[in-house]
Amino acid sequence: MGEKRIYDMIVVGGGPAGYTAALYAVRAGLDTLVLEKFSAGGQMGQTQVIDNYPGFEEGVNGFDLAERMRQQAERFGAKTIYAEVERADLAAFPKALQTSEGKFHARTVVIATGANPRELGVEEEAALVGRGVAYCAACDGMFYKGKTVAVVGGGNTAAEDALLLSRIAKKVIFIHRRDTLRAAKVYRDPLLRMENVEFHWNSRVERLLHQDNLTGAVLRDLNTGKRVSISCDGLFVSIGRKPATELVAGQLILDPGGYIQADETTRTSLPGVFAVGDVRTKPLRQVVTAVADGAVAVQMAEEYLAQLSEI
Repeated sequence: MGEKRIYDMIVVGGGPAGYTAALYAVRAGLDTLVLEKFSAGGQMGQTQVIDNYPGFEEGVNGFDLAERMRQQAERFGAKTIYAEVERADLAAFPKALQTSEGKFHARTVVIATGANPRELGVEEEAALVGRGVAYCAACDGMFYKGKTVAVVGGGNTAAEDALLLSRIAKKVIFIHRRDTLRAAKVYRDPLLRMENVEFHWNSRVERLLHQDNLTGAVLRDLNTGKRVSISCDGLFVSIGRKPATELVAGQLILDPGGYIQADETTRTSLPGVFAVGDVRTKPLRQVVTAVADGAVAVQMAEEYLAQLSEI
């Protein structure tokens, strides 16, 4: 495919941040293209029920919300092409994106490629996502009110997730491969004091137990090799995330965690390139913060394009 036209903005990634950017861009009169590899929504599109996005008092299916965002942006004139971006020259002008559907050019580019949770890597993990296996306590914790859940990890995210879940669930089983937490004191000390948190140190999840839904897990003690089965209704994997920054590595400055270094303006280290949603450095990664990024990026892009027109 490919096109000779030069878009005002190309958005790479069709998640909530990407389609919000597209919506705001076309409403601002910018010729806008969204390049999405699979389908709208990103991680959000794989979430069965989202209860913490404002305006949906009974919750909303993530895929349905993603489709609504896509359709809204396209109603105002945004264009979507399903293609994988293979290479990008972000320092060029116009900026060039080589995709599986040809080459595209734009004056500005918004990177909205997201981040994926790190997986345990055990058999049937993927099949049990949404049926007991989860990666976001803030998103899915309320489904386990009054139940028993397990949290796997040892850093700040795992400790924060366990603290949140301890206020919702009847019991939290904390599983860590070492004998001490790596989490900061502000998370570690309150967690160790929680009466409904049970710790399994020097342990790793070896197997998931299930029928239609998760029923428990088999843990292996890394020191003794002894195996023990635990019963739980949910298992939260909190061992970090992998930002999808392979496309921009070597072109944009990344932080130590591999996320694109961009502040609340969403500006990156290259003029005319903006990073939104889970792919950028930020303290909270939720749908509501992603859509906020999308709106901000367009404001910054308009300022950048106005400066170009004055040259």
